[in-house]
Amino acid sequence: MARSSVLAWYRWAIIGALAIMAAVAFMHLRGPEEWQRLYYRLPEEHIAMIATSAERHEVNPYLVAAIIHAESGWEPDAVSSAGAVGLMQILPSTAGDLDHLVAVDADPTAAELKDPATNIEFGTAYFRFLVERYHEIEPALAAYNAGLRHVDDWVVEGDDIRDAIRFPETRHYVLRVVRAKEAYERLYPGAFDAGR
Repeated sequence: MARSSVLAWYRWAIIGALAIMAAVAFMHLRGPEEWQRLYYRLPEEHIAMIATSAERHEVNPYLVAAIIHAESGWEPDAVSSAGAVGLMQILPSTAGDLDHLVAVDADPTAAELKDPATNIEFGTAYFRFLVERYHEIEPALAAYNAGLRHVDDWVVEGDDIRDAIRFPETRHYVLRVVRAKEAYERLYPGAFDAGR
C-alpha cells in the first residue's frame, strides 16, 4: 500500500510539470503577442540587412526572417554538424558556387559567413536561386533543407511537395518555416518597410 502512495505523488508531480510546460509553450506560440514575440524574435540589428537583401533578391523579408528562425534561432555564430554557418546556415561550398548562379561577387570563407550581413546576403541569394529553380516556395524550402538532388526527385513524382517529401525532418522544416513566416507577418507588420 505504501508503495502506491509514493508513486501517486510522483505521477502528480510529472503531470503538473507537463501541464506547466504545455502552458508555457502555448503562451509562446498562441498566447498574447508579447509572449509570442519572445519565441519569434526579430532582432533590431538585423532588420535593415534582411530588408536590403530581400529587396535585392526579390524574396519576402518575412520569409527570410522565418528561415533564420528555423535555421539558427538568430545565433550568428551557429555552425551545424555538416559545416553550415551563420544565421541562415550556409555551407561555404554553396556560397562559393553562388557567384556563377546569382548576382553575388564573392567566395566567402566560413569565418566571413558568420558576419550577419554577409550570411543574410548569401542565404537570401541562394533561396532566390531555389525559388527560380522550382517556381514555388515550398519546394525551395525543402531544397534549402534537404538539398537539390532529393527535391529534384520529389518534384518529378508530381505530387504535392508536402506529400512527396521523404524526410520527416524536411517535412517539419517546411511547415515550421511557413508557420513562422505567417507569425512574423502578424507580429511585426511593416517592420521591413523602414529598413529599405
